[in-house]
This record gives sequence, C-alpha cells and structure tokens, in this order.
Amino acid sequence: MSGAPYRRASDLPQVIPVFPLDGAMLLPGGDLPLQIFEPRYLNMIDDVMAGDRMIGMVQTRAGGERARPNLANVGCAGRITSFSETSDGRYLITLTGICRFAVGEEVPVRTPYRQVRAAFEPFAEDTADEEADIPAFDRRRFAAALKRYLNRRELDIDWETAESAPLEALVTSLAMGLPFEPAEKQALLEAPGMLERCDALTALLEIDSLEGDDDEPHSMQ
Repeated sequence: MSGAPYRRASDLPQVIPVFPLDGAMLLPGGDLPLQIFEPRYLNMIDDVMAGDRMIGMVQTRAGGERARPNLANVGCAGRITSFSETSDGRYLITLTGICRFAVGEEVPVRTPYRQVRAAFEPFAEDTADEEADIPAFDRRRFAAALKRYLNRRELDIDWETAESAPLEALVTSLAMGLPFEPAEKQALLEAPGMLERCDALTALLEIDSLEGDDDEPHSMQ
C-alpha cells in the first residue's frame, strides 16, 4: 500500500483514535482528503502527528447520543500522508488507507476524541502489496453501468484515465468518491474481497439506473 510502513496486520497498533464521519469512507490504498476544524479533532491530529499518524475512519449506526453516536462495526485505518495548516487554524490532511478493522470495545480515555481497540487480523489481506487478481469480473458490464450512472447524475470522469487504470485502484476511487448513501458505502467497505466489492459497486450503479428509469415517463403504444 502506498506510503504504508506496515507489512502485516500484526504491525498495526491495537488501540487507535477514531474519526466518526458518515458518508466519508476510506478504503485500503485510497486517499481521503479531509479538512479538520473541530477542536477535539484538531487535538487528535496534533497527537497522532507526534506518533504513528494513524486514524481510524468509521461511520455511525443507529442509536447512541448525538455527541457520541454508536460506531459501525467495521472501519478503515489510514495514515496521514500529507498535512498543512491554514491561516485560520484548520488542518488540511490526506489519509491513505492501510487496513480495515473490526471495531472493538471503546477505551476509556481522557482525550476529547474517542479511541477503540481495533482488530485488524480479519482483514490481513488488506496489507498485501500485490494487486488483487480479479479474473471473473465483467469490466464491460461495469463500464456500461458506470457511464449510465454518471450520465443520469450529470457527473463526469476522465474516461481515458479510467479505462487504463488498474481495476482495484479504479474501484477504490469510485467507491470512495461517488455520492452513495452511508449504508451503501458501508456495504462497499465490508465487502470481503475486491471481487465482491467490484460486484457490489456494479450492482449499486445498476440499481441507481433502474431507479432513474422509474422516474421517467413511459410512453403508451
């Protein structure tokens, strides 16, 4: 993984700070730009920059308090690979995804931000260096679904770059960047492997297109 000093899941810290943020999903190998302005998370960035630069991105699930929502069962740890500070005190960072983790018990801490025990072992393959082999994936079906999705939502991408990009990098970028609902992003995050994530992404694109058909008037013959 780019920028990662970790070779095995066992190298990763057992306790990590978490940044709960619905709709913002990090995947292994992906880059997530973030603008940090809330005091407790500015504090978190200060602390991790002095250490291993590791943050767990996690979405929330139903229940809990507004200021302390319940956390989703799976998140993704990322390492800060770029950092800058604005004149008004905000931090602009990029997190590079390292490995997913199962969210364990929350650790009682005095820090204003939350920390959890992270189980990386179930996702040990995330730290593999080699590109995933996805021989069974129908890339033509995927491309057709993507084009229809983007056209319906009046979005655009660099098709020349997309068509030449390694499939894993393309799927990671699209899964993170397209405006899916938080629950849909969580499903993409929790997909067991790259083939399953590719299939799930294709299905979400096709479902969106079908919903678009339902919105259009049908002519009667």
